[in-house]
Amino acid sequence: MSTAATNPSANTLPSSTRPVRPELASLLRGLKPGQRIRITQAVRVGSSGSWSATIEGVFRTVNFLATGLATDRVPEDDIVVVSVHFTKDNGELSSITLDENSRVEVVS
Repeated sequence: MSTAATNPSANTLPSSTRPVRPELASLLRGLKPGQRIRITQAVRVGSSGSWSATIEGVFRTVNFLATGLATDRVPEDDIVVVSVHFTKDNGELSSITLDENSRVEVVS
């Protein structure tokens, strides 16, 4: 049996509903404020097209965004996603929520 199957926390981040790839979770845990990062995501267009979008900036923090309906429903209806906060080169404070195709790299 794999480590991920015996230890679910090996491939997740605290408070993340969906599993995060182990190498991404490890990288996110090790990031320090002030490090320069590059985030690449696949942007979907229609039902079959997509393109790659890349942004660089200075890492600030990682936290979690709870999505879902703003009604009294069962907690299982909420999806909690990983959100990376950074500062763009023009000074704009920005954040990106990660999905299964996101790549995050530390830039030297």
